[in-house]
Amino acid sequence: VNDNPSRYKITLSGTVKSPKINFQPPFLMLMPVPLDVKTKTAISIIPQGYLRQSRIQVKLPELELEDGDWICPFSVQFPSGQHITLSSDGTNKELICLISFRSSRPVSLLENISFIDEEAN
Repeated sequence: VNDNPSRYKITLSGTVKSPKINFQPPFLMLMPVPLDVKTKTAISIIPQGYLRQSRIQVKLPELELEDGDWICPFSVQFPSGQHITLSSDGTNKELICLISFRSSRPVSLLENISFIDEEAN
């Protein structure tokens, strides 16, 4: 300071925490249903560490059937929107996601549904 920088040192330290998303329940098992009957359930998406608004995108699995046809038997809805927001106390608000399954063809599967924020996390 005052043209003598060697006298004073400032050390800064910090921790960077990446935002993350937790799910309740952590995994989902939908019960078998007759063909062309929809089954659905709700999950809670619990965001943590988001300092600004972000929009959640969903990547649904497509399945190849034995005859070569492709189907996407899953669908999702966000009744209150897909945006992660910051509440007045500094925490992120929980999102509700409705996941549905319907298929006109018999299928049994174990697949991932990907939830991706605007930063591709």
